[in-house]
Amino acid sequence: MNIETFRNHCLSLKGVTEKMPFNKATSPYDRNLLVFSISNKWFCFVNIEVFDFCNLKSSPEISTQLQEEFDAVRPGYHMNHRHWISVYFNHDMSDERILELVDDAYNRVLSSLPKREQAKYM
Repeated sequence: MNIETFRNHCLSLKGVTEKMPFNKATSPYDRNLLVFSISNKWFCFVNIEVFDFCNLKSSPEISTQLQEEFDAVRPGYHMNHRHWISVYFNHDMSDERILELVDDAYNRVLSSLPKREQAKYM
Protein backbone atom coordinates (compact mmCIF):
# COMPACT_ATOMS: atom_id res chain seq x y z
CA MET A 1 0.00 0.00 0.00
CA ASN A 2 1.10 3.58 -0.52
CA ILE A 3 0.09 6.90 0.99
CA GLU A 4 -2.20 7.81 -1.93
CA THR A 5 -4.22 4.59 -1.63
CA PHE A 6 -4.42 4.95 2.14
CA ARG A 7 -5.38 8.63 2.00
CA ASN A 8 -8.02 8.06 -0.69
CA HIS A 9 -9.59 5.30 1.37
CA CYS A 10 -9.77 7.49 4.49
CA LEU A 11 -11.25 10.39 2.53
CA SER A 12 -13.83 8.10 0.90
CA LEU A 13 -15.53 7.71 4.29
CA LYS A 14 -18.45 10.09 4.70
CA GLY A 15 -17.65 13.36 6.48
CA VAL A 16 -13.92 12.74 6.88
CA THR A 17 -11.56 15.70 6.88
CA GLU A 18 -7.80 15.78 6.94
CA LYS A 19 -5.28 18.18 8.40
CA MET A 20 -1.63 18.43 9.33
CA PRO A 21 -1.84 20.08 12.77
CA PHE A 22 1.78 19.74 13.86
CA ASN A 23 3.53 22.21 11.55
CA LYS A 24 5.29 23.80 14.55
CA ALA A 25 6.59 20.50 15.97
CA THR A 26 10.34 20.27 16.50
CA SER A 27 10.53 16.77 15.00
CA PRO A 28 10.34 16.47 11.20
CA TYR A 29 8.50 13.18 11.70
CA ASP A 30 5.76 14.87 13.73
CA ARG A 31 5.45 17.78 11.29
CA ASN A 32 4.55 15.28 8.56
CA LEU A 33 1.65 13.67 10.41
CA LEU A 34 -1.62 13.69 8.51
CA VAL A 35 -4.68 13.38 10.76
CA PHE A 36 -8.06 12.06 9.61
CA SER A 37 -11.12 12.98 11.62
CA ILE A 38 -14.88 13.11 11.63
CA SER A 39 -16.56 16.02 13.36
CA ASN A 40 -13.12 17.11 14.63
CA LYS A 41 -12.57 13.78 16.41
CA TRP A 42 -9.51 11.86 15.30
CA PHE A 43 -9.75 8.26 14.22
CA CYS A 44 -6.48 7.84 12.32
CA PHE A 45 -3.14 9.47 11.61
CA VAL A 46 -0.12 8.60 9.50
CA ASN A 47 3.24 10.10 8.51
CA ILE A 48 3.01 11.09 4.84
CA GLU A 49 6.77 11.04 4.18
CA VAL A 50 7.88 7.86 5.94
CA PHE A 51 4.52 5.99 5.72
CA ASP A 52 5.71 3.30 8.10
CA PHE A 53 2.59 2.85 10.23
CA CYS A 54 -0.77 4.37 11.09
CA ASN A 55 -2.37 4.98 14.46
CA LEU A 56 -6.00 3.91 14.70
CA LYS A 57 -8.71 4.28 17.30
CA SER A 58 -9.57 0.85 18.72
CA SER A 59 -11.26 -0.89 21.61
CA PRO A 60 -9.16 -2.48 24.37
CA GLU A 61 -10.52 -5.94 23.52
CA ILE A 62 -9.79 -5.71 19.82
CA SER A 63 -6.41 -4.10 20.50
CA THR A 64 -5.28 -6.98 22.72
CA GLN A 65 -6.52 -9.61 20.29
CA LEU A 66 -4.80 -7.98 17.31
CA GLN A 67 -1.52 -7.55 19.20
CA GLU A 68 -1.55 -11.27 20.04
CA GLU A 69 -2.30 -12.24 16.44
CA PHE A 70 -0.12 -9.83 14.43
CA ASP A 71 3.43 -8.52 14.82
CA ALA A 72 2.27 -5.50 12.82
CA VAL A 73 -0.01 -4.31 15.64
CA ARG A 74 1.41 -2.57 18.68
CA PRO A 75 0.13 -0.18 21.36
CA GLY A 76 -0.66 3.26 19.93
CA TYR A 77 2.43 5.40 19.44
CA HIS A 78 2.20 8.50 21.69
CA MET A 79 -1.47 7.75 22.36
CA ASN A 80 -3.57 6.06 25.03
CA HIS A 81 -2.51 2.42 24.69
CA ARG A 82 -5.94 1.14 25.69
CA HIS A 83 -7.81 2.98 22.94
CA TRP A 84 -5.26 3.33 20.12
CA ILE A 85 -3.15 0.90 18.12
CA SER A 86 -0.23 1.38 15.77
CA VAL A 87 -0.47 -0.78 12.67
CA TYR A 88 2.75 -1.18 10.70
CA PHE A 89 2.62 -1.48 6.94
CA ASN A 90 4.40 -4.25 5.04
CA HIS A 91 4.41 -6.67 7.95
CA ASP A 92 2.18 -9.67 8.62
CA MET A 93 -1.18 -7.92 8.10
CA SER A 94 -2.73 -7.54 4.64
CA ASP A 95 -3.52 -4.13 3.21
CA GLU A 96 -7.18 -5.13 3.03
CA ARG A 97 -7.24 -5.93 6.74
CA ILE A 98 -5.56 -2.62 7.57
CA LEU A 99 -8.25 -0.76 5.61
CA GLU A 100 -10.91 -2.74 7.50
CA LEU A 101 -9.34 -1.49 10.74
CA VAL A 102 -9.47 2.07 9.37
CA ASP A 103 -13.19 1.57 8.74
CA ASP A 104 -13.62 0.19 12.25
CA ALA A 105 -11.80 3.19 13.74
CA TYR A 106 -14.01 5.55 11.73
CA ASN A 107 -17.19 3.75 12.84
CA ARG A 108 -16.03 3.69 16.45
CA VAL A 109 -15.62 7.48 16.47
CA LEU A 110 -18.81 8.02 14.48
CA SER A 111 -20.81 5.98 16.98
CA SER A 112 -19.42 8.07 19.85
CA LEU A 113 -20.89 11.26 18.41
CA PRO A 114 -24.27 12.58 19.56
CA LYS A 115 -27.15 11.05 17.56
CA ARG A 116 -27.90 14.36 15.84
CA GLU A 117 -24.28 14.61 14.71
CA GLN A 118 -24.22 10.96 13.58
CA ALA A 119 -27.28 11.57 11.41
CA LYS A 120 -25.28 14.02 9.28
CA TYR A 121 -22.99 11.18 8.17
CA MET A 122 -25.50 8.39 7.64
